[in-house]
Amino acid sequence: MIQSRTHNCNELRIGHAGETVTLVGWYENMRKVSKNLGFLILRDFYGTTQVVVETEEMMGIVDGVNKETTLSVQGLVRERSNKNKEIATGEVEVVPEKIEILGKCVYNALPFEINQSREADENARLKYRYLDLRNPQVKNKIVLRSKIVAELRQKMNELDFLEITTPILTCSSPEGARDYLVPSRNHPGKFYALPQAPQQFKQILMASGFDRYFQIAPCFRDEDARADRSPGEFYQLDMEMAFATQEDVFGVIEEVLPPVFEKYGLYRTASKAPFVRLPYLTAMEIYGTDKPDLRIDLTLTDATEVMADCGFGPFEGQTVEAIVVDGFTGTRKVIDGICAEVEVQTANKAYWFKVDEKGDFVGGISKFLQERKEAVAEELGLKPGDFIGLTAGKKLTAQKTAGVLRKLLGAASEKHMKKDCYEFCWIVDFPMYEIGEESGELEFCHNPFSMPQGGMEALNSQEPLSILAYQYDLVCNGVELSSGAVRNHNPEIMIKAFELVGLGEEDVKAKFPAMYNAFCYGAPPHAGIAPGVDRMIMLICGEDSIREIIPFPMNKNAMDVMMGAPATVEERQLKDVHIEIVMPKGQE
Repeated sequence: MIQSRTHNCNELRIGHAGETVTLVGWYENMRKVSKNLGFLILRDFYGTTQVVVETEEMMGIVDGVNKETTLSVQGLVRERSNKNKEIATGEVEVVPEKIEILGKCVYNALPFEINQSREADENARLKYRYLDLRNPQVKNKIVLRSKIVAELRQKMNELDFLEITTPILTCSSPEGARDYLVPSRNHPGKFYALPQAPQQFKQILMASGFDRYFQIAPCFRDEDARADRSPGEFYQLDMEMAFATQEDVFGVIEEVLPPVFEKYGLYRTASKAPFVRLPYLTAMEIYGTDKPDLRIDLTLTDATEVMADCGFGPFEGQTVEAIVVDGFTGTRKVIDGICAEVEVQTANKAYWFKVDEKGDFVGGISKFLQERKEAVAEELGLKPGDFIGLTAGKKLTAQKTAGVLRKLLGAASEKHMKKDCYEFCWIVDFPMYEIGEESGELEFCHNPFSMPQGGMEALNSQEPLSILAYQYDLVCNGVELSSGAVRNHNPEIMIKAFELVGLGEEDVKAKFPAMYNAFCYGAPPHAGIAPGVDRMIMLICGEDSIREIIPFPMNKNAMDVMMGAPATVEERQLKDVHIEIVMPKGQE
């Protein structure tokens, strides 16, 4: 049955006074004055309207009804005597002639107050997500998400990109995370995999003659949750361009994203084209991270030489990075909190000292630097009032730890951070290869399908760790939105690139048969990128947690506590797909 209404709960204005209307919505609250007078708030998707109950008959219908019951109210609109300027309908109220209960809330107590749901325990919010979403603050984020996705689609269509959906059931492919596997009923012992990204399909589309592809692509990765990453399922603005270079991709992104951020964002200013471009090694040296927040103007200084042999144990034989902050007014409690947070995030310690008004070094590790005070001051350009944060370790460790320290110091110092804008940048020239932390062997640094800078000649003549790739990351306010690359479309170069990591031609053909074969029939040079939709919306909304902008997110343990997933299934279902469960010892 379709419930009719003449207006929504955010629509009535003073000009509607004297009209008879029908409203539908949720019973949010009622202030009962007497047995025949009460002020009921009715809420729907659009807003709220005050309903004034003035008869015992009407009061008898709503008295005892639980909050969040759905109602239909038919009545007369009149001007309010005590107007509420805080809401759009605050000049009017409805006096009901008929109230009908459409759907009862059978519970006397709610797990949390709807308008205060964001203050509730997260697992309670996720378990009762249908109640959480009734909170206008929560609902509005999902509404904004819909508008942003629609805007992205429109802009991509205007640039002549064709939206094409790619398969969800596909084969397992090494994308850097664990696959979600789906057993096959008709092919015993074989599995589909949910795509970690449409990578191979979009490249095959380029080889198929399509020129510009995009989709709002669902991606599935069995990985741990973080504040900026949802486990299980996420969406990205996936795009690929044939006969394209790195600059072509940059041009599209720089045209599409800033206007969307400025139109819908918490901040109304975004970087204009061209975005800042930083080589990976430069970013690490200057900012200590490959996803720098450029709103912060602090930079790293290599202080290894001037700090060597100062007598402070953690610096001995290590790279030392320094961050000089002028005008830092943080208390000792703030400094200790920052150093503790650095250790939590990196498992490495941060150190510090200050320059007082007389130019003396005080606090922290200052006692180790007294004999070389002038040299340190000259090397770091110190002046009275400066605060100096320090990190130490192997070069990359010292840089990464300093990168975290830089971000925390910037956030704690208004002088060094612009907070009301979106600062984009490109990180370019990533190494093609790296030594794996776990394997100790040569591995691909980023995407294995990237084109090495210098092509075949570089693979044949350069030391592998020195080879750079046409790979790039898009970063906004310290959040990595996406990785992309100019693709390796040449089968011979592809074979050689994989040989360096110990995979031969037969391995490549076995792992990527469709893409490899497609490239053997004349593939165009192509390039692409896939900014994360969820992360973009998180930044646009100014939220710290990605779960706030996803309609039905999983919790930190990759569980859907509302639906009860993952869950056990019946034995017959397992037999259908030829699966037998063997539990780990101790979990039987």
